[in-house]
Amino acid sequence: MTPQMIKYAGMFVAFAATGISAQAATWSDTSIGYRFGTDYAEPFNSNAISKNIVNLNHASGYAYGSNFFNADLLVSSDKDPSSAGSSNGAQEVYVVYRHTLDLEKASGKSFKYGVVRGLGLTAGFDFNTKTDAGYNSKKRMLVAGPTLMLDVPGFLNVSLLALWESNAPYSTFSGVSTPRYSYDVHPMLGLAWGIPFSVGSLPLSFEGFANFIAAKGKNEFGGDTAAETNIDMQVMYDLSSVIGAGKNTFKLGVEYQYWKNKFGNDSGGAAGKGAYAKTPMIRAEYHF
Repeated sequence: MTPQMIKYAGMFVAFAATGISAQAATWSDTSIGYRFGTDYAEPFNSNAISKNIVNLNHASGYAYGSNFFNADLLVSSDKDPSSAGSSNGAQEVYVVYRHTLDLEKASGKSFKYGVVRGLGLTAGFDFNTKTDAGYNSKKRMLVAGPTLMLDVPGFLNVSLLALWESNAPYSTFSGVSTPRYSYDVHPMLGLAWGIPFSVGSLPLSFEGFANFIAAKGKNEFGGDTAAETNIDMQVMYDLSSVIGAGKNTFKLGVEYQYWKNKFGNDSGGAAGKGAYAKTPMIRAEYHF
């Protein structure tokens, strides 16, 4: 990511913050969540890894669109060590922010057609920092593109985004620090959904995201990258009424992640089975 891109990212965040402060939120949902699984995978690591993950999530709407923010703290078992020879597990923080400008709300013109409820423009960023033995990822990524908002109970958004991604890894095995490297600009087809349903009297929801990401050219070591598929979905039970809380306050459920060619590493190549995750999890959330 170039200094100019960082400048634009800062301007975008400042613009979004100004818009939020100037317009009262029409709706807002903030939660703290926890999930756990024993079969996580990491490229170039053949071990099944246990992880405890705590997340802070916020979604809100205002007069002209919506905001989404999520921060994950991921703590691995010693099968994904924090450094070469360490018995401590790696730690990672991964942050996602998206702002979607609703073009109907901004222009006063309807874009509803068939199953399409609305049209938006989405922009945002990802970044992470991980302390581990082999890669120590320091990802930075800007995203931008159009979004279709489909007419379903809850929401289902489909976005076609351009990705500007870079990284600057460091290996504790070799002691080599790689200068920040920018991949080719590449597209992503992304889906995000939250659809309520019920089984008998049980209040449930089907939630998640699916990202289909094209190859991003050569990696920082000169190797080819691979197209990436990352699907993360969960069925959540709203148990709030059982414990006397308001609707959608406490949720408990099961989650499954399918991630092929994780981070663009070819699971059929040197990255091995660690680049192909199939991970069941349990998940709990408190909304406030």
